[in-house]
Amino acid sequence: MNEPSAKPAPTLARYAGAEPPAPQWFRDAVDTPHERSRVEVEGADIEWLGWGERGRPGLLFLHGNGAHADWWRFTAPFFAQTHRVAALSWSGMGNSDHRPAYTMELFVAEILAVAQAAGLLDHGPFTVVGHSFGGFPMMALASRPDAPLKQAIILDTPFDQEQRRRPRDTGGDARPHHVYPTMAEALARFRWAPPQPTTNDYIADFIARLSLKPVEGGFTWKFDPFLWSDFERRDSSDPLRSPHCPVALLWGERSELVNAGLVADMIGRLPASTRLVPIPEAYHHVMADQPLALLTALRGLFA
Repeated sequence: MNEPSAKPAPTLARYAGAEPPAPQWFRDAVDTPHERSRVEVEGADIEWLGWGERGRPGLLFLHGNGAHADWWRFTAPFFAQTHRVAALSWSGMGNSDHRPAYTMELFVAEILAVAQAAGLLDHGPFTVVGHSFGGFPMMALASRPDAPLKQAIILDTPFDQEQRRRPRDTGGDARPHHVYPTMAEALARFRWAPPQPTTNDYIADFIARLSLKPVEGGFTWKFDPFLWSDFERRDSSDPLRSPHCPVALLWGERSELVNAGLVADMIGRLPASTRLVPIPEAYHHVMADQPLALLTALRGLFA
């Protein structure tokens, strides 16, 4: 069920830069030892994180627009006993390099390069979970006959056919990020995009801190503010209609991006064998809204 909501107020301002209390499961997850490395892809260094032993079945987590690999730090470790797990930061986001221009083909190349560098292919085809924007390059790869994918899991990605027909945003309103004098002031400005309530303050705080970088004069956001003004999409085909691996569709039942009407439309375009898993009480940022429910759902899909 989707309910329209007013624009929520920033949730972290009341902490004045202090970390909100977090449950032990979360602290244990984010403190789990992991690799942090980089791989060069078409002239840009791409950051990736890794958990678990090489040689196990591969599992790759892909984040959404403006996010970064650390969004998966409290999810990925739960699969490290059975999988070789990795998460990447797209170019222009997180600690990966910015590019002069971006294409869907480059994002697909980043998936394959990280899969190779992180050892996800050592056991054969690997599984991918793509949240929001991450679902687009994932399904672009899945539509290739030679894609080395075992399963593609769409997580609240708005595959809107009408959006595909509209002229792309030229990014005329893009501008450099604001610089905040202190970390506390920057954290106080953190907002979800699209706007939604914050279910877990400790997750919002963790994500926000790792979305900022020190610069002259204070702190600013890591992601490239000009990414979408420099984005080129060359393929107009519908990747939902021709995947070459099994697909699952997960969505937040309170998501305003992937509403009930869009879910129905996506189901009509996906193969009849697609597994469907709504996540109760989750908005668009499912891993931050209902992290344990998402873990349970993913475990069921991997079983």
